[in-house]
Amino acid sequence: MPLRAPVLLIVDYNLSRIGDVLHMRNHARQRWGAETWLVRAEPQDHDKTISDRVIAADPLAPDFVGQALGLLGDDAARVSAGLVFSDNAVASGAALLERLGLAVDDAALALGAFDKLAYRIAEDRLRPLLNREGVMLPDFMRIDGVNDVRTFAARQERGFVIKPACEGNNRGVVMVAPGGDCEQAFAEVAPYLDGGVLAEAFIPFTREYSYDGLGDLWFITEKVSATGRYPVEVAQILPARLSEEERLAIRVAGEQVNRLVGQRIGPFHNEIKLSDSGCSTAVIEPNRRPGGMKIWTLAQAVHGLDLYAAWVDSVFAEAVPKALPPAACSAATVMFGVPRDMTLDVAGLGDRQALVEDTLTLAAQELGLAREAVTLLESAWVAGEARLIHAVARDNSDFVAHACVALHDAKVDIRDLVRVLREQWLAVLDRSLTAEPLFKVAS
Repeated sequence: MPLRAPVLLIVDYNLSRIGDVLHMRNHARQRWGAETWLVRAEPQDHDKTISDRVIAADPLAPDFVGQALGLLGDDAARVSAGLVFSDNAVASGAALLERLGLAVDDAALALGAFDKLAYRIAEDRLRPLLNREGVMLPDFMRIDGVNDVRTFAARQERGFVIKPACEGNNRGVVMVAPGGDCEQAFAEVAPYLDGGVLAEAFIPFTREYSYDGLGDLWFITEKVSATGRYPVEVAQILPARLSEEERLAIRVAGEQVNRLVGQRIGPFHNEIKLSDSGCSTAVIEPNRRPGGMKIWTLAQAVHGLDLYAAWVDSVFAEAVPKALPPAACSAATVMFGVPRDMTLDVAGLGDRQALVEDTLTLAAQELGLAREAVTLLESAWVAGEARLIHAVARDNSDFVAHACVALHDAKVDIRDLVRVLREQWLAVLDRSLTAEPLFKVAS
């Protein structure tokens, strides 16, 4: 009987990661001769195109581990390696891989990397230690009703944030200024009550970064967020511009987070704020997965290391590099919006890459850059269906597209490139919309 191929088991993924799953499947096949099986709730046709077998099991179901093992049956013995690729599966997926006898980060501590309230509770137990390490812990409270919001507001001098405990992409995150409308803020998070809602004191630090990596390998990414009521991410920048003291402060906080949520060998993306003095930090949230907004794509462009391939290699017992190669350029993922509130179907906008290339050309002209100094790594529409998009984004679905770009001219600050790209995109999109009436302005 011929030998059967080993199996890489990927437990769940978000739709924005389809290309990454396909890339890992192809790498596992080429490097390790492995099939890739995908465990996912309600799998769709596209899941069959990016994997060799699909197992329908919901990682949020109470009996997920038993259900998945039952569906695998005797074939469970073929699974040689596994990885967990979504927040929803971070705890149950790790538990499944543990049951299969595979190397994976701790399942018992994983809830803190999914549930923001659970993380704050775990963090609070180590408050004295973390304070000594320069990590400031914000006041927080579980929210079950509007009276909880009023109670929490009464003890805050600088305002606060109210947000779902188990949602990503900035969905439902609302800033409440001192004296702000508690009833309105609660109404915006009420749809998330079943999964938990918490309020956190406003963290006054103005700079935000993420401590990213895989196993022992780490790097720091700089985050650009909108100001105002909805602190939505509008760009990620690599490498982050930091002093050695600032890098150390973020690393200390990031490693403490990893210990709290049980990360040892897998990926991490811990969001951390840094004080203006560069000495104090505060954790926004932990994640045991690669960073969103194509952070690992930026890392490959800047440092030349394919972290997705390295992740696959690591679960097949190959060592992960201890450090990234030196940066060869800077890079950013930039979110593109709309010039005014409108209902829009991006499928009708035509050639996305042409629109983005026009945007890059105009930005290069404004900044006095040679056009070849700005490289488009990739771009994509954020979503394809017709929907209302707000000019002032409320979450990451309130964008039309994103683009990953590399900057090969050290004389220009990539933050300026991000700003100009977002401005020029609005002009390019507005011209396209004026030429083709594919939208209606929201009333």
